[in-house]
Amino acid sequence: MDILIKVVLLAAGLIVGFFSAYFYHKVSTRKKMEEVEAKGERLLDEARKEADTIKKEAQLEAKDTSLRLKTETERELKEHRSELTQLDKRLRQREEMFDRKLDQLDKKEYHFNKKEREINNREKALQDKERDYEALMKKQNEVLEQISKMSVEEARTELLQRVENESKFEAAKIAKRVEDEVLESADRKSKEILSLAIQRYASEYVSDHTISTVSLPSDEMKGRIIGREGRNIRALEAATGVEYIIDDTPETVLLSCFDPVRREIGRISLERLIADGRIHPTRIEEIVEKVKKEIEATIKEEGEKAIFDLGLHGVHPELVKLVGRLKYRTSYGQNVLKHSIEVAYLASVMAGELRVDPKLAKRAGILHDIGKAIDHEVEGSHQSIGANIAKKYGEKAKVVNAIQVHHGEGDPITVEASLIAAADALSAARPGARKETLGDYIKRVEKLEEIATSVEGVNKSYAIQAGREVRIIVKPEEVSDEVCAQISRDLAKKIESELTYPGQIKVTVIRESRYVEYAK
Repeated sequence: MDILIKVVLLAAGLIVGFFSAYFYHKVSTRKKMEEVEAKGERLLDEARKEADTIKKEAQLEAKDTSLRLKTETERELKEHRSELTQLDKRLRQREEMFDRKLDQLDKKEYHFNKKEREINNREKALQDKERDYEALMKKQNEVLEQISKMSVEEARTELLQRVENESKFEAAKIAKRVEDEVLESADRKSKEILSLAIQRYASEYVSDHTISTVSLPSDEMKGRIIGREGRNIRALEAATGVEYIIDDTPETVLLSCFDPVRREIGRISLERLIADGRIHPTRIEEIVEKVKKEIEATIKEEGEKAIFDLGLHGVHPELVKLVGRLKYRTSYGQNVLKHSIEVAYLASVMAGELRVDPKLAKRAGILHDIGKAIDHEVEGSHQSIGANIAKKYGEKAKVVNAIQVHHGEGDPITVEASLIAAADALSAARPGARKETLGDYIKRVEKLEEIATSVEGVNKSYAIQAGREVRIIVKPEEVSDEVCAQISRDLAKKIESELTYPGQIKVTVIRESRYVEYAK
């Protein structure tokens, strides 16, 4: 019973709680809905107010924009009206200007037509005068033909012949005068340049040659050099390639060899063997081999020193060695290496004065006689040998040409090539630079006079100043002054082609007429 009552009471409590909760939830829900509705109405009112504000602002902005556009439009219209007004004004001005120009053109046309009529009248009058003139000239020609008994063509031919002869004579005189002036100017300028070059490179010169004799301390040394059954001298000749001549000349041994380097090796080797005192085949081979190495080193050093002193770069090592070999080569007693260095300096100085390439002149100058280093080994002139060597070792065509033509064998392609030829002649012609034997000198002078006398019209010829000048006396009745100039040029070319000589030869042609009478 108690349990039932508890259950009933529990159920009643549950029911009362449920309904209480339900009513509370319903009341709270209604209250929340009312709050939400109130809030929505407030938001709606605010939105309406904001919309009204935005609408008013938009209306004000639209009014401002409309007012601004209206103002800008009015301003642009005003500017356009002003431009149109100015354009209209300019158009009216141009129209007035065109009207004035039309009036001027009308006036000019009137004057032009008037002058044209005057010119036509003058032209007609000139044509009439020309016809009268032709008739008069025809009549005068007929009278002249009757008087001179010559036709017009014959007279014209004779007149032209006289004019031609006189023109030739005048042209020859003008050419002679111009040639004399040019030669005088060129001679003066060339002398200035040459004298300046000599002054700037004034080296001492003494005739030099490769020594070909060795002095002995006594004649007893000759036997030791020859050795038992000649074994020492045979070993010496085989090792050096030099022929040793031991004759009756007291205390002297002569050396004979075409190769100057071998001759120098032989000379030094023999001097060292004499100083050492031990002369036998083994010692000879040792000394000769050692001297060969020393000479090769000296050749290289001399070549490098010459190239360095000239300030040149990029020269092939083989060419440097050949330049060094020139130290042991002489020409008419002149050391070829010293001669080549001097030619390089002289040519570079002249190139500087003429505003051409001094570097090219130096390079061609030091290499111009490079063929003489091996001309005893190869056939041909030293010019062609040197040109082939330079071309082989990569030298430029301008350098090769300068080497090839420095003695006149061909045409120079650059000014520097001509300067090399001039510097070569200048270096060789300096006093004391070269020497030649008496026999060679006499033959050269005789040949020079023979060449000069072979020219037609020459009466006598004389070689003077040790063969540096040849004076030619022509027959005045056969040779004119103009022909004398031609003879001097032709003879100079003939001497260059047929005669070998150091330096240069001056050709002087003399034409003299003498008229002698005796008063009795």
